[in-house]
This record gives sequence, structure tokens and C-alpha cells, in this order.
Amino acid sequence: MVDEREVAALHAVIAAELDPETARIVSWSAGARTGDYLLARRIPQAAQRLLRVLPSRLASRFLLAAVQRNAWTFVGSGDFRVTSGVPVRITISGCPICRDVAAGAPRCGYFAATFQRLYRTLVHPKAEVREIACTAGETRRCEFEIRWP
Repeated sequence: MVDEREVAALHAVIAAELDPETARIVSWSAGARTGDYLLARRIPQAAQRLLRVLPSRLASRFLLAAVQRNAWTFVGSGDFRVTSGVPVRITISGCPICRDVAAGAPRCGYFAATFQRLYRTLVHPKAEVREIACTAGETRRCEFEIRWP
């Protein structure tokens, strides 16, 4: 666990120093690797086995409940909300990595990639996560949509 200002500063440096496409790739890769870390070190293997055999909607609900309980670890002082169903909607108000940032494109690929890695591994192998709104744009919150067949 680190101060959210350090995380925000790291994301800001990536955006400032790299061209937009490379920054997007780096952010996505970091999020996917964070998902790998969570699967290897933070989500118990027994829970992973259970989620993999449950129907996707039920696995999604259990996974979202666990993510919501631990959201403080990645949204810091922001607010994390979930709307279950298909698609799943995740909202982060006060997102620490794009708070006070003005950008022409969404900046939360890191979160999208983390959610996608977890969903593809634990809920459905064809799950897709899209960032549909971003605080770095003209909205007041970052929103993600998760769909699977």
C-alpha cells in the first residue's frame, strides 16, 4: 500500500513522458500484471477454484463483492461503486490516477486491464472491459463496463 499521491504522480509521468499510444500500452500492461499479482498472492486458490466453476453471473457477483470490500486499496480517497448484471458497471468517483488531470482520452487503462484480467480468469474467458467515461475527460467519475457472452 502506497500513498495515492505517489501512484497519481507515477501515472502522470507516464502520460507526460511517453507518446499517448505507448502510455496506453504501459498502463494496460501494468494493470494486467496487477491482476496477475492479485491472482498469485491475494485471492485464495480455493476461492479462485470456486469462482471458475460457478455460473458467470454468480461468479461475477462474488468477485465484485470481494473487490468492493478491498477497493480502498486502489481507489484511496475515491469512491467505488458497482452495479451488478450484464453489463457490470464499475464507477470510481475521485479516481486518484486521473483526478485534476485534463486529457482528451480516458486515462484509466490500468484499472480496466486489472478488472479484465480478473474477469477473464475467474468469471468468463471472453470478458471485455471498456472504460466508458473518465474524470480526465469531461465527466465527474471514471466508469467501466464489463461484458461477456
